[in-house]
Amino acid sequence: MSEGKRVTTKVSAEEINAQYKYIEAIKQYVQDLTIKLGKPIRYNIETFGCQMNENDSERLAGMLSEMGYSECDDRSDSDLIIFNTCCVRENAEQKVYGHLGALKKLKEVNPNLIIAICGCMMQQPEVVAHIKKVYRHVDIIFGTHNLYKLPELLNTAIASDKMVIDVWDSTGSIAENMPISRKDKLKAWVTVMYGCNNFCSYCIVPYVRGRERSRGIDEIRNEVIKLAEDGCKEITLLGQNVNSYGKDLEGDYTFANLLRELNKIDGIERIRFMTSHPKDLSDDLIYAIRDCEKVCEHLHLPVQAGSSKILEDMNRKYSKEQYLSLIAKVKEHIPDIGLTTDIIVGFPGETEEDFAETLDVVSKAKYDMAYTFLYSKRTGTPAAKNPNQVPEEVMKDRFDRLLELQNSISLQINNELLGKEVEVLVEGLSKNSKTTYTGRTRQNKIVNFKGSPDLVGKLIKVRIDGIQTWSLNGTLD
Repeated sequence: MSEGKRVTTKVSAEEINAQYKYIEAIKQYVQDLTIKLGKPIRYNIETFGCQMNENDSERLAGMLSEMGYSECDDRSDSDLIIFNTCCVRENAEQKVYGHLGALKKLKEVNPNLIIAICGCMMQQPEVVAHIKKVYRHVDIIFGTHNLYKLPELLNTAIASDKMVIDVWDSTGSIAENMPISRKDKLKAWVTVMYGCNNFCSYCIVPYVRGRERSRGIDEIRNEVIKLAEDGCKEITLLGQNVNSYGKDLEGDYTFANLLRELNKIDGIERIRFMTSHPKDLSDDLIYAIRDCEKVCEHLHLPVQAGSSKILEDMNRKYSKEQYLSLIAKVKEHIPDIGLTTDIIVGFPGETEEDFAETLDVVSKAKYDMAYTFLYSKRTGTPAAKNPNQVPEEVMKDRFDRLLELQNSISLQINNELLGKEVEVLVEGLSKNSKTTYTGRTRQNKIVNFKGSPDLVGKLIKVRIDGIQTWSLNGTLD
């Protein structure tokens, strides 16, 4: 182990066993309450934010299912409501507060109702203080580092009429071997690492998710093997920066090597991952995407801005030229790669010339899709203190121009698929039809087509005969 290298630790087996004892205690409570009320005791989880939050919510759901709770989509019919929160953008926080206020009436109607709030927002002390003051009907507050302690926190809340608050400032350890309840049996999120060390000047994530911690390769492999045995066909590996996987582990572990290991697992048909940081995208990772037949030809590589000056102010640690060089290298080795990105419009200090550089990158990189955002000031980040905030009307104008350019590129790329045959993993019925099925290509493009129930979960060939900006229409050969 190199000098100064921190080895990520796991929550002890004793602590995990203790949580299972709390699970058994609450299971008895739920059984007694079910008999008393003559109805199932239900939980409702509302998730705000990213795919990692979604995966965290699946773990919360797994624990609650073990405790005897039934899932419920209707808050008003729930006996336990959990908000799993995000704080990347201000509007996400305001949405949580609005929903939280509406729960007070439900608490008055159902005295057994327990309200819990967790996730990234709770890692901000000012948010916890605000909830304590304004939303006294909340029963449990916990953060991102101790989700596995839900059974213990719930047990404490049931036995007490006081608000239970357990938010850890420290990063904590990784909890393995806790239950999980996945909504999708065909596709699954698999978190491979937590936290972020990059400290981009606009981003609150390192402050609320902590420093980078990688899961052990054996634990990840075992989880994926179990998924394959349960019929899962596609996995998406998650991390704030998956390219940093293994740097905190003892031994020579890299994300490229992890992909190669998972590529060997029988039953899994496709492997995806997100998110990659450009500064850590190695040649070896590019080769792994190219050489591993199960790793999809799709790369999400956030550029955030096209101006080297703005990128430096963002603390992104690469220039416009370096980014474009990286894109060229990826396309050289993986010609059929599908590229997506994130772009922030209106970062403090962004001039019209800086924005023109962003448009130039979009024109040259030719993304299949770009997730575009107006800059959102986050208290506690360096960018929030920058006096050169861009006026909202200027941001919106630039946003519209960026969207117009990207939409034209997306349509152009999709047009090139017209008449071609693509491989699609059939996911199920389209949301708005009883005869149209939907799936995705290896490049992560949505394809809609007329099909039958027996196709779900299968890899099939579809000929593209209709083009839209964000999706494709096809016909079975």
